[in-house]
Amino acid sequence: MLFPLRDVIPSRTTPVVTWVLVGSNVLLHLWLWLGPGSADTRDAIFATWGVIPAAFSWVTAVTSMFLHADLLHLGSNMVCLWIFGDNVEDQMGHGRFLAFYLLCGIVAALAETWAIPESLLPMVGASGAIAGVMGAYFVMFPGSRVLVLLFLVVYVGVIEVPAVFFLAFWFLMQVLGGLARTSEVAATGGGAFWAHAAGFIAGAIGARLLRRKDRAEWEWREPGRPV
Repeated sequence: MLFPLRDVIPSRTTPVVTWVLVGSNVLLHLWLWLGPGSADTRDAIFATWGVIPAAFSWVTAVTSMFLHADLLHLGSNMVCLWIFGDNVEDQMGHGRFLAFYLLCGIVAALAETWAIPESLLPMVGASGAIAGVMGAYFVMFPGSRVLVLLFLVVYVGVIEVPAVFFLAFWFLMQVLGGLARTSEVAATGGGAFWAHAAGFIAGAIGARLLRRKDRAEWEWREPGRPV
């Protein structure tokens, strides 16, 4: 298992949108879980504002991106958004990045609806949108590296790997997870693998279309690497 900790590329601009997205997700999650509401209240909010494939709504395709099932779900998503979002936002500009983020999330919701069209379980989380950010990073920064926490049966450590390796490995795991998921498992919840894969592909395509040309001319290079 690989868990990302940080990348090696400094952002040249202040990633305002990334910060706002992370902050809004964290604050809403704290309100839902530490506020006066009960578990039944949270379930009702998820059912109302999460994506239900059997009753798809364009509104919930957006609102679901700001709801998370638990702290681990929130934390893993926000870490990835924090690591990869600032550089993608830097390359697109603030407005384009926000539109891109939301669009990737909508594409992800549509993909999961296609995969399990009869499901009545609400789907929540920003994973699809963040998968889009990761797909864009894959295209924009092929020479970058990522510091990851490596979990093996007999070893736990921190290593640095090429970003394209980490992101390609992550994408492959989503595709394999989607192929392995049975209809019975899908009916009881679990990872939204096809949402993640679709978001990643949408992000890779969007990176080509939305990257600002004046910023695309700047290419990050590893220190010491010849020009």
